[in-house]
Amino acid sequence: MTTQITSKHGQVSKQPAELYMAFVDMRNFLQFLPEDKREGVVADYDTISTTVQGFKIGIMVKQRTPYSRIEFIDSGAPFSFGGSLHFDSVPSEPSKTDFHIEFHADLNLMMKVMLGGKIKEAMDKVVDGLVAMSEGRMPEGVDEETLRRMQEEMGRQQGQQ
Repeated sequence: MTTQITSKHGQVSKQPAELYMAFVDMRNFLQFLPEDKREGVVADYDTISTTVQGFKIGIMVKQRTPYSRIEFIDSGAPFSFGGSLHFDSVPSEPSKTDFHIEFHADLNLMMKVMLGGKIKEAMDKVVDGLVAMSEGRMPEGVDEETLRRMQEEMGRQQGQQ
């Protein structure tokens, strides 16, 4: 049974191209992880993977639509999943991006009950964190060192455009 989950929408104070560039390279996600969580995580431009409780879980970029969407699929996981990141312009505010995440997974009923709410909560937390960061606020649950690394990377990606 396919489970569809959509995050909340958030207006990030970055143009779509700026925000898109921070997510386009899977290696960028390594620096968003706390030091103690990086061990065993492997990434290249198109993929990122790790082992969690004995299960290898990987994500691979399926398609990039410049500055508007990045679609991903699983690359070796105990269940099939995928989704997309959306970077939509805000016509009334060209310096902002309407950002949201869509996710789908083949989960049995028990897995859906156990994981569905947690996945939605995590996706909403990512959206809230991006909005807070773009406004110069500390995202909930992120330490100052991680925030500094994230801001540096977003600035570096913007400089490469």
